[in-house]
Amino acid sequence: MEDGFMAVAIVAIIFVACPAVFMHYQAELRKTKSISTDDERLVDDLWKTAQRLERRVDALETILDKEAPDWRKDYPERPHA
Repeated sequence: MEDGFMAVAIVAIIFVACPAVFMHYQAELRKTKSISTDDERLVDDLWKTAQRLERRVDALETILDKEAPDWRKDYPERPHA
């Protein structure tokens, strides 16, 4: 009797519990792959801030080009995206 119960328990673990645990974590992984609305808002704000800072740097470079035309000799060219 005890051997039969052990065999049923092993079969249940192999064919029911293991796939259930695997499918549970697969579902959790799919949920975490999507971006939340708060994250979307944060990325959008960061993008707008980066654009604003880029415009400021461009304005400062324009001012420096007029005020001190040789300033670029001392600094390497910044990469453009």
